Amino acid sequence: MDVADFDFELPAAQIAQEPAARRGDSRLLVLRRRGGAREHTTFQALPDLLQPGDLLVLNDTRVYPARLIGYRVPSGGAVECLLLARVSDDTWEALVHPGQKLKPGARVSFGEGAGLLEGEILGRRFFGRRTIRLTAPAGRAVDDVIDAIGHIPLPPYIHRDDRPSDRERYQTVYARHRGSVAAPTAGLHFTKPILTALAERGVERVDVTLHVGYGTFKPVRSERVEDHEVDAEHIEVGGAAASALTRALQEGRRIVAVGTTTVRALESLEIRDGVVQPFSGPTGLFIRPGHGFRLVGGLVTNFHLPRSSLLMLVSAFAGREEVLATYREAVALGYRFYSYGDAMLVL
Repeated sequence: MDVADFDFELPAAQIAQEPAARRGDSRLLVLRRRGGAREHTTFQALPDLLQPGDLLVLNDTRVYPARLIGYRVPSGGAVECLLLARVSDDTWEALVHPGQKLKPGARVSFGEGAGLLEGEILGRRFFGRRTIRLTAPAGRAVDDVIDAIGHIPLPPYIHRDDRPSDRERYQTVYARHRGSVAAPTAGLHFTKPILTALAERGVERVDVTLHVGYGTFKPVRSERVEDHEVDAEHIEVGGAAASALTRALQEGRRIVAVGTTTVRALESLEIRDGVVQPFSGPTGLFIRPGHGFRLVGGLVTNFHLPRSSLLMLVSAFAGREEVLATYREAVALGYRFYSYGDAMLVL
């Protein structure tokens, strides 16, 4: 299948640069897989659109302020570092700019005083990545200093600097486990009252964890879909979550995933004799048209980039032609796209 088959036209003005004025006030486009009917409502209507007995699965990862701004030592030249993945307690894989000047042995510094992080470049990796060791002042944990001085790593298509308000709005209200450099954005629409209304409706909830990596923005550079590889991401699905999934599966209840990250986590799980197995570890699963869904029966998602692996995942679930037709309708009706944009419910 050609990557060009997943292209669509989107006016730049419809790429959301800000979240909705209030969390939960976004528009919601509902696509019915059986028959292709489409409805237009608001996210507040979600509890009425789901059924008692549905199992709603959320990704409870927490975004941390992984973008560090500092200077080279001793020259004082500006340096920017995006932490991508932890290698050990004090060592990270990172994107560092300007990368060409920062060779192994180079030293950098972020923050000052009690909020100071000293860094040393340990090695070069592919695509401009570096391995960097970070050291905090005596008595302070590296993670605490990162949380204090770091910046929220907004997606590259949001063309503004992060603000203090992004620390709250680029985070789900149910985020618990620190480890993502990008938000599971379908979850950004949920409020505590919406979650309460879902519970009162009889919708069961379970949380899983997938730590979203920078690979979520990785462009598909190949011409053929099958030649693309997605970056591995870490997932945690514990025994209680696996048991809830097993009960829903055996009882024929619908499992509704919130976000493509949740879909990827669920569809990576092993089902043995009808029992969903807990899992902790990496997944490199690339969901594209032709994938046979074993757990997911409904999907809450945002609108994704043209030619992206996330659009391919949604197309695998709802059908490429149907999804692209829905996207064209969303464009025509002025829906807001991408991380801070509106939402879509596929049932």
